[in-house]
Amino acid sequence: MPPVRPSAATPGPSVATAGADPQAFLTSLIDGATRALTEPVAAGVLSVERNRTLGDRLAGRPGTITEVRLASDGEIMSLRPAARAQWVAETQRVSGGVVIARRSQPLGEWLSAFAGRVAAVAGDAVGDAAASSRALQTLGIHSATDLSVRAASLETDLRSLPGRLAGRLPTDAQAQVARIVDLLLDTVPRVGSSAETGAVVRRAATVYLPDTLQAYVALPADWARAHVFADGSTPDSALTTQLGILLDAVSKLRDSAVSNDANALLVNGRFLTDRFAVSSLDLS
Repeated sequence: MPPVRPSAATPGPSVATAGADPQAFLTSLIDGATRALTEPVAAGVLSVERNRTLGDRLAGRPGTITEVRLASDGEIMSLRPAARAQWVAETQRVSGGVVIARRSQPLGEWLSAFAGRVAAVAGDAVGDAAASSRALQTLGIHSATDLSVRAASLETDLRSLPGRLAGRLPTDAQAQVARIVDLLLDTVPRVGSSAETGAVVRRAATVYLPDTLQAYVALPADWARAHVFADGSTPDSALTTQLGILLDAVSKLRDSAVSNDANALLVNGRFLTDRFAVSSLDLS
């Protein structure tokens, strides 16, 4: 099943853009969620409240968005613009139509949770883990996580990555990440600053591995670890499958670097690009 990765050319809603134009931000959020879920599914879980003045009605304008709500799995997530570019972001727990718990959240935290919940709904609607990944890609929200590996501090960030993931991954996946990190750390100094071969290894370290992990940790934790899709897959099993593919490819990169076989390294790099650059967000 082909992987899915966020498109850098079409950035989605973000905390950085929310204050500049709240209505444009909310419109982008709604449009992205509707595309991610597909209209029939979105109609059942996504609701938008607007204030339509007489002028709006006469001009055929949709009016000002006053609230966005996502209702699923006993939770209602709501977002409202407030004065001076502030936001009221909230998640309610509902039982029998009654709100039994209410939690206010910073906008960034709410957006990350919203992205994960949209992905969960999309995966349930289609019945497989890949749909969750496609939804995250389509929505375009890049969660503010601490899983980045930067080119400027590549080795330091790689070494700290397993620790930053402690308690957030299945045991098998945690072991796979540790092995991938070890292989990359052994490979990086062997390829040095070589333009082509070095770029292959750096992409694996700074893009393919972090993107795969961020796609998983964006999902609601309880749902990710307990849910079973109609096809029998789970977010956990899908993650370990994807990491297994990455581990095998990185192992071959390392072997190519040890034998100083630039051609083999580039061939393995093209495999990584084909599998992960189309999208390392696939958890299938």
